[in-house]
Amino acid sequence: MLNNKSKKRIAIIGSGFSGLSAAAYTAQAGHEVHVFEKHDQPGGRARQFTTDEGFVFDMGPSWYWMPDIIDDFFSDFGYKTSDFLDLVSLNPQFEIKFDSQSISIPEKYDELKELFEELEVGSGVQLDKFMESAKFKYEVGMRDFVRKPCHNWLEFVNPGIASSAIKLDLLTNFRKYVSKYFTNQNLRTIMEFPVIFLGASPKNIPALYSLMNYGGYALGTHYPMGGFYQLVLAMKTVAEHQGAKFHFSQTVEKVDVQENNVSYLTINGVRQSFDVIISSSDYHHTESLLPQEFRNYREDYWQSKTFAPSCLIYYLGINERIPSLKHHTLFFEHDLDEHIETIYGEKKWPENPLFYCCCPSRTDPNVAPEGCENIFLLMPLAIHIEDSEETREKYLFEMISRLESHAGVEDLDSKIIYKRSYCVSDFIHDYNAFGGNAYGLANTLSQTAVLKPKIKNKKVQNLFYTGQLTVPGPGVPPSIISGNIVAKEVNNLR
Repeated sequence: MLNNKSKKRIAIIGSGFSGLSAAAYTAQAGHEVHVFEKHDQPGGRARQFTTDEGFVFDMGPSWYWMPDIIDDFFSDFGYKTSDFLDLVSLNPQFEIKFDSQSISIPEKYDELKELFEELEVGSGVQLDKFMESAKFKYEVGMRDFVRKPCHNWLEFVNPGIASSAIKLDLLTNFRKYVSKYFTNQNLRTIMEFPVIFLGASPKNIPALYSLMNYGGYALGTHYPMGGFYQLVLAMKTVAEHQGAKFHFSQTVEKVDVQENNVSYLTINGVRQSFDVIISSSDYHHTESLLPQEFRNYREDYWQSKTFAPSCLIYYLGINERIPSLKHHTLFFEHDLDEHIETIYGEKKWPENPLFYCCCPSRTDPNVAPEGCENIFLLMPLAIHIEDSEETREKYLFEMISRLESHAGVEDLDSKIIYKRSYCVSDFIHDYNAFGGNAYGLANTLSQTAVLKPKIKNKKVQNLFYTGQLTVPGPGVPPSIISGNIVAKEVNNLR
């Protein structure tokens, strides 16, 4: 516990995963921690809502991967994940629908090897080699590499990382790396798919991130009963047990600076003073609340960055069960690169879109009324594009048609008893997300580690940033780690 001289009054802006993590770790150190959230519930992009019809929808994350990282969070506070979450291991982990075949990824690794061997002779052995290397990257990367505050490159000059540098494959792109192991195009797509979560084409992601394959395929795909929001509630409870206080429907409107320190936050029109500010809201938005001379980056800096995609989401309640549908299904009947080009090159709506379907009611009967299905459709999109209701509906029709064909059902549109869309403009309105991005800043080679936006303001001594736009990057486990990184920086302040 800190002495009174070291104890700080800390404001955390936003209660997404990085904010929840930062709140728990700073409160554990003995600080007075206040979390201000503009919405009426915690979670940020991971909020949840319930409809009058009885459907319960997670609004954001739905892939529970890298379970050990989440286990570590709870362990740091003397808990086990099972104290809060009832985790189910999914089998199959997910299904991918290609143009000519559908492939289900089994829960057990030995069965995954057999599947690969069936699709390409010799690929079972190749999968072992790939996963052995991916496990090494995971253990070094997630335990050491991604946990640096990334103030400068000297942090990475230590015997452990230096001796591992070549094995980490930082300078090889992921697509080229995968092609060394597999020739079957569907297998390559299966192996490339996880890095899509990092927000860029496999051609622009470092091969280091094969660690994602290990964190998903080898460690398994899970689901917390009650929905992903249960993780939000669990982390909030942990933070509260450390002493953190949460304030909802509280919008931070202005950041006042005096003598190179944040002196006040204006929150719902009221000025409040704090010793330290940690922002887990959109980095660009936080900077816009500062006087221009105290911002880390100019507008052209953000315009030059590669952002992870936005997306079109539909939350659908269906008044019929669809037995053939899996919990997770990826619709990859069209060319991956063509869709990616519309996101990062042409920046337009795709002509032949790929999309993802989550049906948690296949696993959890409590997220839909009896005899009904809860369906979440997601299609990645470019940021900064128009998203009229007419355009949204056009793509809903496209996704529904392909879902009908895959699941062997008819007239699905007539069976929708609840429908809500969410797209670029909603991400901007609800989260102040730059360009309407859904996943933060892409983990490209030129935006990795020290090359990401800094976690500390360079001109204001007591202002810090955490979340998907800074280190280590997009995703739930990295966001939890990000909160821990910034908390250590704050806890070490004198």
